[in-house]
Amino acid sequence: MASAGDAGAARPQDNITNAYVKAALTADKGSEADLVSWSVKDFTLKGDNYATIVTSVSVKFSLAGRESTSSYVIKLKPQMPPGEVLSAFFAAIFKKEAEFFQEILPLLNAELTTLGLDCLRIAKWFYTSLKKDEEMIFLEDLRSLGFKMLDCKKGMDVAHATLVLQELARLHAASLLLKATAPEQDLADRFTHIKVDFMSFPENVKKHFSDMISTYMQCSSELLHNKEGYEGAEQWLDKYKTNCMDLLELQLARNSKFDVLCHGDCWINNTLFRYNEDGVPVEVMLLDLQLSRVASPATDLNYLLYTGLHGNDRKANWRDFLSSYYDTFRGVMEAGGRNMPFTLEELHQEYRDKMEYGIIFATFFLPVLQGEREDAPDVINMKKENMPNLLEQTRQVTSNMMENNPDFRSRFLALFDDLNHREPRCH
Repeated sequence: MASAGDAGAARPQDNITNAYVKAALTADKGSEADLVSWSVKDFTLKGDNYATIVTSVSVKFSLAGRESTSSYVIKLKPQMPPGEVLSAFFAAIFKKEAEFFQEILPLLNAELTTLGLDCLRIAKWFYTSLKKDEEMIFLEDLRSLGFKMLDCKKGMDVAHATLVLQELARLHAASLLLKATAPEQDLADRFTHIKVDFMSFPENVKKHFSDMISTYMQCSSELLHNKEGYEGAEQWLDKYKTNCMDLLELQLARNSKFDVLCHGDCWINNTLFRYNEDGVPVEVMLLDLQLSRVASPATDLNYLLYTGLHGNDRKANWRDFLSSYYDTFRGVMEAGGRNMPFTLEELHQEYRDKMEYGIIFATFFLPVLQGEREDAPDVINMKKENMPNLLEQTRQVTSNMMENNPDFRSRFLALFDDLNHREPRCH
């Protein structure tokens, strides 16, 4: 979760060079653009970033005799000693995101634009360096186009969530159009890094994530203890708090009917919105594709709706949400002359079957979203010896919010209301 400037003595942004900025400028404005000057402009805060460090550069350039300015957002790989448990993980998912922007996204957009559809609402890519200790990705600065981050403490309302779901539908459907260009080949085998995932990493990495998520599940169980009506949810938490990775692996098991390219990390911090003059959200941009994978679309849907919405909004609108998602998905498939791989009713069942996936991540993200920035765990610099302190700190933070933060209490209990009242699975 370190932001630019949090990473200590080794600041990856110090490795941004004139050559890298010039390469991004050339890709954006053309070879005739002359770089005049540039400067790093950090803008993120603690709790904004989890797996990369994000900063920006402000650029002054001349083109056709006129001086202009521009800016780029830069994603940088955290720097840490090779022996650290997450060092290889951060390196791998950085390559994964670089591959998405440089290789996968252009193919997805080509499938859409050939049909007369808009490109995916994801920032434009300009340049990548994968040089050791100078790994960085230059992207379009969406702030200059009027996009803003939603207040994470307020959560998403129906209008914001619907925009995100529709864009996820376009991403998922575009991946099936791409798959259709080589139907005999598994989509996950067409690219080098798409299969890289925390579930496929060595046991010590998986255990690190398991311990961290288990901390939040343990605290959630304690908050529900002796609360009437939540006995089943407490038992569920107790059952999986020490083997949450097994449950996540089950939820991510592939089913050819539902195989799509998923965002993998679509929550409120990874979206930006543009508004009209009345303050109504009219467009969304999806951020941070470092956890993209081939999986069921229901993993993205549950991840978004459980981490991002108040319980009442989710409960009252989930069928409408899925209908909007489905209609958008179907529109892309019909434009490409392809049949839908599943019915709306099948999507409903798949969504319910993947509910636990969303709830697990919500137990982690909800305290972060509703808490104070200084209480956010530093995932990038988290070490094994920090886990006991994380558990005690999380106990204090969540207990205090349960007592004094009505929004947290309402959203927290709503997670487990859904778990208690879910319909039996079809077999």
